[in-house]
Order: sequence, then C-alpha cells, then structure tokens
Amino acid sequence: MDSSQLLGITTFTYLFSTLLYAFLLVFKTERLGAIATFFTVAAFFIQTAGIGLRWVESYQMGIGHAPLTNMYESVVFFAWTIIAFYLAIEWIYKTRMIGAFAVPLAFLAMAYASFSSNISKGISPLVPALQSNWLIAHVITCFVGYAAFAVAAAMGIMYLWKSRPQPPSPPSPAQHSRLPSLFFIEDLIHKTMIFGFIWLSMGIITGAVWANSAWGTYWSWDPKETWSLITWFFYAITLHARYTRGWTGRRIAFLAVFGFLCVLFTYYGVNFLLSGLHSYGSSS
Repeated sequence: MDSSQLLGITTFTYLFSTLLYAFLLVFKTERLGAIATFFTVAAFFIQTAGIGLRWVESYQMGIGHAPLTNMYESVVFFAWTIIAFYLAIEWIYKTRMIGAFAVPLAFLAMAYASFSSNISKGISPLVPALQSNWLIAHVITCFVGYAAFAVAAAMGIMYLWKSRPQPPSPPSPAQHSRLPSLFFIEDLIHKTMIFGFIWLSMGIITGAVWANSAWGTYWSWDPKETWSLITWFFYAITLHARYTRGWTGRRIAFLAVFGFLCVLFTYYGVNFLLSGLHSYGSSS
C-alpha cells in the first residue's frame, strides 16, 4: 500500500465522519458522537501514516524532501492541521459539536487533493527556491495559523446558525440545544483567532528570512507576500476592534468567516490567479 491509497482512505473516512457529525446535530445520541470522534481520530492517524509514507517514498526516489512542497502536498497537510487543531479543541473543551462544522472543511480539502485534475499528485524534485532548511518551519507555522482560522470560521458559521432569528412558532429546532452556548462559541472564536494570528505572524517572519536566503531580499511585494500581509492586517484590525470597540457576537462571527476567505485566497487563489515568485505551487 502506497501513500496515495492511504490518503484516499483518509478522504472517505473524513466523509464518513462528516456524516456522523451531521447526524449528531439531529439525534441526541452521545454514542454517535463518540463514534464520530473515533473515525475522525482513525482517519487522522491514517493520514499521518500517509504523509509519513510519502516522505519515505521521496527518499526512495532519491529526492528526499518533506511532503510540503507542492499544491497537492500542502492541501493534504492543510487538512491534517485542521483535524489536529479540531481534535485538540474537542479534547480540551469536551465538546464534539464543533466537529459538525470543522471536519467538513478537512474533507473538502482532501476531496480536492484526491480528485482535482488541476494539481499534480506526483513527487518531484525541489525547485532551487525550495531547497532550504526554512521550508518546514515556514510551511508549518503558516498552516497551523491557517488551520486555526479555518476552525474559527467553522465556529463562526455555527454561531451565525444558532443565533439566527427564529419565528415564535414552531419552537427552535432541537439541534440548537445540542450546540454550545453563544457566549462559549464567541469566546472560543476569539481565542482561536488569536492563536492563528500568532502563528501567521511567525509564518510571515520565517517566510521573510527564507526569502532573503533564496532571493536576497526580505520582502519583494510578491502577490503571495502582499496577500499574506493583507490577511495579517485583517485579523489584526479584527482583534483590535474587539478589544477597543467591543465587537462581539454576530459581527465577530461574520469577520471570522470573511477572514478565512482571505486566507483561502492568500493560500490558493494567488497561486492560480496571480503570477509571482510563488507561482510554482500551481504547477507542481
């Protein structure tokens, strides 16, 4: 069994977990939640094995690099970080309902990686710009931040769904009572955005150091760099407004969702829609 098969199994297991979490929204069955978590954890370990095996396969081909260097590998790693972050939240806060909104994001990422014809799934040698010890540090810091923003957006959707106006009759759907309180969700969105902001900041710093070693300049206003800075400022302004203006509730939930759209464009859209020093990601 090779890495592609393991990652394919991961995709369908995340789909199954997504369906289980969706059923958990409807049916008040704690056992169903435990089963959903079990399959999510199982898929996470299968994906970890797949990423590790792909790393080994690169060495067997005489290339020998971390599986973080092209669009396919980065999307797989993005899904992995989303699940890792979500499972950490579930373990710390003892709530499974966030999985109904977060796990689908990992499934969609894996489905794109597995079935898209726009990206190559092969293992290829590193381009000169990627041959640096800063590769792993930069990619990991960025994607931990991206994953935090993804989960924050998932919780933002949860908040907006639960807080939407309800007609006086019939009574609110039973699944609303399954969700955490609005105060809990909003507070966790805030903490998650702070966590993501810190890691994105480290990602920009490591990227600047890497850029200096690769291209002789810390900052070149490449489209990826520019949009990373735009995303950084967006979350900086959002967090600042919460402290100074008291922005909470649905406003912060909307901003969490919109901020993740900025992240997606920074990560994915720039590679395919704008040309620059990072354009190799769209064809490798």
